Amino acid sequence: MNARQGPHLADVTMFWSANSGGVRRYIQAKRQWLMRHTDWRHTIGAPVTDAERMVRMPGVPLPFSQGYRVPVARAACAEILRRLRPDLIEAGDPYCLAWAALDAARSLHVASAAFCHSDLEELAVRTFGRWAARPVRAYVRKLYSRFDLVLAPSESMRQRLLDSGVPAVERQPLGVDTQVFHPRRQDMIWRASLALPPRARLLVYAGRFAPEKRLDLLCQAVARLGSPYVLLALGAGPTPPSGPRVIVRRFEHDSLRLAHVLASADAFVHAGDQETFGLSVLEAMSCGLPVIASARKGLGELVDEQVGIAVQRQDAQGYAEAIEACFARDRRALSAAARLRAEQYDWQHVMPQLMGRYRRLLGRRAEDDAVSGRLPLPAGPA
Repeated sequence: MNARQGPHLADVTMFWSANSGGVRRYIQAKRQWLMRHTDWRHTIGAPVTDAERMVRMPGVPLPFSQGYRVPVARAACAEILRRLRPDLIEAGDPYCLAWAALDAARSLHVASAAFCHSDLEELAVRTFGRWAARPVRAYVRKLYSRFDLVLAPSESMRQRLLDSGVPAVERQPLGVDTQVFHPRRQDMIWRASLALPPRARLLVYAGRFAPEKRLDLLCQAVARLGSPYVLLALGAGPTPPSGPRVIVRRFEHDSLRLAHVLASADAFVHAGDQETFGLSVLEAMSCGLPVIASARKGLGELVDEQVGIAVQRQDAQGYAEAIEACFARDRRALSAAARLRAEQYDWQHVMPQLMGRYRRLLGRRAEDDAVSGRLPLPAGPA
């Protein structure tokens, strides 16, 4: 570490593209916070580079992924990280870059952290069947057990990693900028541009259009409900929603514009059952929106009867009934409770928690290095 500068953090992830969601927003929020509140340096490594202080990792296009690239050449990626000479490397995916991060951290004798943003076991089972669970658990255990710090955004994801045999996992929730995502962003002129009927009930979804998001359930639910319900889906991906009561728009990557859209809707809906956290749900709640979301995984930890409805019945009828039930309740009370819940996750609360974990990790690493003879411990008081 340069004595005249703060620590150097390198974030690496394949989950970075023009259309990527939660992981990108987490890393961007971290960068902004570090710049405003610390003397830390920050570099992002990804196969797609479209921002300052980024380094390109070797990668090939991932078909039908709306811009993602798959990292290749583990050794080359590790060498790029070694040249950066960071004090801490955080891996944001469980693939090639995670192993490259471990290789670089080991050769540099620096700290390594992993943030588990995706449920790899669930994804494998959905794709290949139940037989895939056991080998994937073994892979997860082999990978994450090598990191100095493993973070999970929800208790369900933390427990999943522990059940896989990862020895120690810390729950670290994500956050939201409650000044950007705020009820005052409501824009009735924008809403009027949708040409909705005067008493329309506008539901909004924001995120990737992918099978695990189960947008088909939301489309079917809105079709069953009929007038006055309309679903606005913001996003991109291989499985875009469709239907007579569905409006599709490209995802708003500008946070302020996204906040205008969210605050101008009547409720937020999300049927995904593989979410490790649910950042878009948190952003919607910060805008004062009641939420109707799956009761499974990370979404079920954010949403309850105070802020909306956590849907237990996972079919179109279950979501239709939940949507109707939500609109039968006191919207002002739900909106106020949603906003209050989101304020607990403001980045101004969440980032100091994360930084505390980083500093403790760096402190432990310095002690380990001193014991192994790589650098002297500072002298204690006389």
